[in-house]
Amino acid sequence: MVTAGTVLLASTGIYLHTTLHGKLRIWRRELDQAGLKGDERLLDLGCGRGAVLIEAARRLPTGHAVGVDLWSGKDQSGNRPEVTLANAAAAGVADRVEVQTADMTALPFADGSFDVVTSALAIHNIPSPEARYRAVDEAMRVLRPGGQLIVADFWPMARKYAAHIGQGTLRGLGPGYWYGGPWLGVTLLQAVKGR
Repeated sequence: MVTAGTVLLASTGIYLHTTLHGKLRIWRRELDQAGLKGDERLLDLGCGRGAVLIEAARRLPTGHAVGVDLWSGKDQSGNRPEVTLANAAAAGVADRVEVQTADMTALPFADGSFDVVTSALAIHNIPSPEARYRAVDEAMRVLRPGGQLIVADFWPMARKYAAHIGQGTLRGLGPGYWYGGPWLGVTLLQAVKGR
């Protein structure tokens, strides 16, 4: 009984750390290591309230960051476009951020529209495997040749996305991005679109 309570308490602590601090720290690091020049067009799939979108926009002084979501509000309270835009304004990047209502399985953008596509724990929320693969295909479609795909998702899903597109590097993001423990660890998929 004591062991179960200890595991539950530890899992809760890890979950709270990831939610409040860990995932943001890791995304800052990953965006810093992405080699951005500052003038890119970036698309964030399932942007929610804008954590990754805003961090990316901070690194794009002459670029532009677009976030898309369905704004259902089902998986996050307060998940609305005006909240994301208010968060961007509070961070001082509103002039570089745009949000649109869009389904990531049918993106309303031309082929090769973006230099970078990011997604943080969003694609796995799509109900069917076929639709998840369609979202990954759409992400690759809207990337320009040489553009980067940077997707963080639970490790089994990230592996499936990499297998589906037939490329990419997979890397576990460690305890800072665990949702309760290693059994819900997040993996980063990075891929570059061929020329």
